[in-house]
Amino acid sequence: MARRDFSVSRLPGFAGTAIAVFVALYAPIAMLVVYSFNAGDSIAIWEGTSLRWYARAWENNQVTDATVRSLIIAGSAAFMATVAATMAALATTRKKPFRGQTAIYVAINQPLMVPEIVTAVALLIFFAAVKVTTGYQGLGYLILAHTAFCIPFAYLPIRARLEGMDLTLETAAADLYATRWRTFRRVTLPLMAPGIIAGAMLAFVISLDDVVITVFVKSAGQDTLPTYLLAQIRRQVTGEVNAISTVLLCLTVLLLTAFFLLTGKKS
Repeated sequence: MARRDFSVSRLPGFAGTAIAVFVALYAPIAMLVVYSFNAGDSIAIWEGTSLRWYARAWENNQVTDATVRSLIIAGSAAFMATVAATMAALATTRKKPFRGQTAIYVAINQPLMVPEIVTAVALLIFFAAVKVTTGYQGLGYLILAHTAFCIPFAYLPIRARLEGMDLTLETAAADLYATRWRTFRRVTLPLMAPGIIAGAMLAFVISLDDVVITVFVKSAGQDTLPTYLLAQIRRQVTGEVNAISTVLLCLTVLLLTAFFLLTGKKS
């Protein structure tokens, strides 16, 4: 009798459980998208198809301001986090194993391991002291907070790309008397570019969707799109909230799809 390899998909009830899990995950999202096109005021009774809620969100100055602010914060945080993550990835993958390397990995990935609420409270206390000292109340605090939180999300795909790269071309450049900077600029950087782009996109998405850290760090009048939606939901859930959430969902899906395409590309 031929031996059959174990597969979890052959377990009794696997298909039904998988279907139930996917329905629980995606049915609410599907309803949100569908009801964003509802012509009526109710979020539970279908009254026809309309783009009225998208038009209302487009004409809402608060939504526009929050969107612009979110894009500025996410773009700045993604750029700064990617630069820091690239340097960290080069420093931890282009050297022989050394004492303290594990501690460095832990320090870089700390935001992933510590509950986000703890990071948010710590940043709140730290920035409160800075605000008292400097008197500055601008967006810089949100950008720095998002940058600190996004570094590990940018670091992981960049490090994975570096670890999967063949060192032959870099070694050949060194043999041809290229300086380290020239080797990095002409060989290493182009090879690791997909990882850098993927890390930047992931950091951008994480920053764009963040609520907890933003709520704790932001000052008055600095609502981002997620915190604006949270405030609206506390008052009343309308089709406008559904429309804005659908746009955010589409943007996130597009960026994450591009991220997986880049990280899945062969070297």
